Amino acid sequence: MMPAGTRTGTRNETWAQQCPLCGQSNGCAVAQGLPAAQCWCMTADIDPQALQRLAPAERGQRCICPACGRAGPATPNPGD
Repeated sequence: MMPAGTRTGTRNETWAQQCPLCGQSNGCAVAQGLPAAQCWCMTADIDPQALQRLAPAERGQRCICPACGRAGPATPNPGD
C-alpha cells in the first residue's frame, strides 16, 4: 500500500488517487483519508503480475485500481 499521508496538496492528492497503470481512480481508502482496513485491497486477491507492471520507483508507493489488480483469465491447462 501507498503511504498516502506523506503527500499533500491537490496535485499530490490526485496522484495518490490515480491508478498508475490505467490512470483511473484507484479507490484507495487511505488516499481518501480513511483507515487502511476500509480499502478494497485489504480483502482482495491482487494479481502479482499486475504489481510487477508498476515502475520500480512506484512499488509500495502507488495503489492500483481494482480492475488492474484483478487476476487475468486463468490459463487453460493443455491437458484439459
